Amino acid sequence: MLDFAAIDFETANGRRSSVCSVGIVIVRGGVIVDKFYSLIRPTPNYYSFWTTKIHGLTHVDTDNQPTFPEVWAQVADKLEGLPLVAHNRPFDESCLKAVFQEYGMDYPDYKFHCTLAASRRCLNIPSHQLHLSAAACGFNMENHHHALADAEACAAIALKLL
Repeated sequence: MLDFAAIDFETANGRRSSVCSVGIVIVRGGVIVDKFYSLIRPTPNYYSFWTTKIHGLTHVDTDNQPTFPEVWAQVADKLEGLPLVAHNRPFDESCLKAVFQEYGMDYPDYKFHCTLAASRRCLNIPSHQLHLSAAACGFNMENHHHALADAEACAAIALKLL
């Protein structure tokens, strides 16, 4: 697969609609051609202790940020016709569907692929966490749980395994 968009969401709480950041890496012809990152004011707008502990984001970071529809308007055209790739596809795909539903937006029925599943199929490593799968594919990941860093790692895995 040479044309795709790797995507990663971070959420503010246990609700999948509570996306508070998104990272997207667009690959065409096997080359990264664009990157996008944005903080998002989540819905519902509260942070759980555990999610903040994972990614470090709080109200201070997102209360004055755009809503999901405002952010998605900036990237929707760039994603048109591209399959989406995520590490642990069920999580990111469910976040995208939940936030579209939360805002009453028509979901474009994106086709998703999963680098976690590909890693489990193709790599003989003890754990298939994103940073370990990326390392096995030759990508040195920094800043794990930052949505853009995670999307970059996912793109590197996809370019090797998909």
